[in-house]
Amino acid sequence: MATPKSSFRIAPSSSSQFPPWTPFKIPLKPSKILCSRNPNPPSPPAPINLISILRVIPDWADAIQESRLKQKRQLYKYEDWVEHRSSLRHLRHLLSSLSSRVVLSLVPPVIAFTTVAVVVASYNTAVFWDLLPEFFPILRASSLPYQLTAPALALLLVFRTEASYSRFEEGRKAWTKVISGTNDFARQVIVSVETDSVLKTALLQYILAFPIALKCHLIHGSDIGGDLKNLLEDNDLDLVLSSNHRPRCIIQFISQSLKLLNLESSTLTTLESKVTCFHEGIGVCEQITSIPIPVSYTRLTSRFLVLWHLTLPIILWDDCHWIVVPATFISAASLFCIEEVGVLIEEPFPMLALDELCKLVYDNVQETLKSEKKIRKLLNTKIKDAVSSRKHTANGHPASGGGQSIWPNNSSNSIDN
Repeated sequence: MATPKSSFRIAPSSSSQFPPWTPFKIPLKPSKILCSRNPNPPSPPAPINLISILRVIPDWADAIQESRLKQKRQLYKYEDWVEHRSSLRHLRHLLSSLSSRVVLSLVPPVIAFTTVAVVVASYNTAVFWDLLPEFFPILRASSLPYQLTAPALALLLVFRTEASYSRFEEGRKAWTKVISGTNDFARQVIVSVETDSVLKTALLQYILAFPIALKCHLIHGSDIGGDLKNLLEDNDLDLVLSSNHRPRCIIQFISQSLKLLNLESSTLTTLESKVTCFHEGIGVCEQITSIPIPVSYTRLTSRFLVLWHLTLPIILWDDCHWIVVPATFISAASLFCIEEVGVLIEEPFPMLALDELCKLVYDNVQETLKSEKKIRKLLNTKIKDAVSSRKHTANGHPASGGGQSIWPNNSSNSIDN
């Protein structure tokens, strides 16, 4: 439980606020004052060329996607599940397509391949109407190669998405172990360490700080200082921020605190096993973050999709003519959408509600601390009542009920039948 920090600070003396006064001296050589020059001139604008123009839409889509990834996720509640399985979900998802980061990230490739389809259709139409010289051929081909390679493309997309979901599931399970381990660790400290010492409070603070530090370690751009400033003391926070590996620094705080508590060997061994669980969580999460799906597999899927849609208008021209434009649009939007979902969930931690999970752990520990003394008081009262009832029982017989526990809401003659 975080101890409240005092807002009282001792103001420094006036002598420390201002430097010592020194007499003003005129320089021997006049300094050159260049009023017309800016000491920090602005950097010249980037030259506009064809590549920069072509990158406008992809850069815009990437910026939106990265900004959406930084949004905090929420844990589902009952109302969210009701909306999630609602019969109107299909219409709601369709109407929100333009605000979906997956759909917006598909804008560059879909526009590119639809433009290629328009160019191919325009060229074939110009050749058909003799608007070009006769030696220009119509771009057409047999659809047999596509019929043979379509199953291979489908398998590539399925395996790619399945591999990404396996990583997502592995990351979710790793964080489930971290959260459950944090709850169990804090519970055992509350029960094992009976005295409400400063060291016990600090140890609980370090335990609660670990999942927050791990979350900030895994998600780029996290503000670990802002997340931990109300949980750790200033000196502890400064040391954590100065370390290269913040979660392992928190573990060092936990290990040193356990040694200073002078616990029994069995209790100390049990608590140190929870530290091992933290180390395992760090190892699994770092492997998922730093080791992606084999890059050759991702490149093969991407190249297959690009070549497929570049030649799709040529394959479909004899059967569809100008319908190759909407056909290419629908095919690119569908297949690239599947591939994009696989790429997004390949890095699972920005997709998980880690902030909510850390807050949930903090609330659980706070509730445990508040109810600990009340529960202990109630149990002690029950023990005293049982002892006093035995003393007042006549002739050594047990009190009413014969020492047998009666299930609530059940009468004594409920089993007569």
